Amino acid sequence: MNTILRKSILGIAGLAFTGGVFAGPVAAHAADTTTHAKPVSVTVQGDKLIPHGVQGEQSRIDLNDEQTKNVKAIIAATKKAGMDERAAVVSIATALQESKLENLGHLGDRNDHDSQGLFQQRPSSGWGTVEQITDPEYSTTAFLKGLKQVDGWQDMPLTKAAQTVQVSAYPDHYAQWEQQAADLVAEHWNK
Repeated sequence: MNTILRKSILGIAGLAFTGGVFAGPVAAHAADTTTHAKPVSVTVQGDKLIPHGVQGEQSRIDLNDEQTKNVKAIIAATKKAGMDERAAVVSIATALQESKLENLGHLGDRNDHDSQGLFQQRPSSGWGTVEQITDPEYSTTAFLKGLKQVDGWQDMPLTKAAQTVQVSAYPDHYAQWEQQAADLVAEHWNK
């Protein structure tokens, strides 16, 4: 990849760092219905969804209708971008970590930055306007554009690929959602 382009992308991601720093604490204020389970291998669609196996203990939440709608929107945006199931798994796992698949608006005192939407993207960091980043298709497309710029993302562990785009203060936290994200993609990709 062009070094200048990569530095520009990483610069934008670096500006988004502060948003990522607060994604964990923001989610901590919400009612946590997370359950933890031991890693399980996905047999659906072979090694395409999880090429490196699941890293660490896995978390899982029950999804409501709105969260399921957001999963479907992420999958639709991934297909529209011409990307495969692995990109959808990375995207959904990232959104699970950042917002529990809830399209979050500004959280006021619970969030001293302007992180919003499924991916907790920040208008002040160049991700788009509030209206854009709270649109699931737009925010997914923005995330995927960043992912496409990561050399070899398809062969990276999910948490490294997600972290390279998001630049979170909690880089290993994306891994805990890989199993549920893969299950959701397997369930909804062909619908």
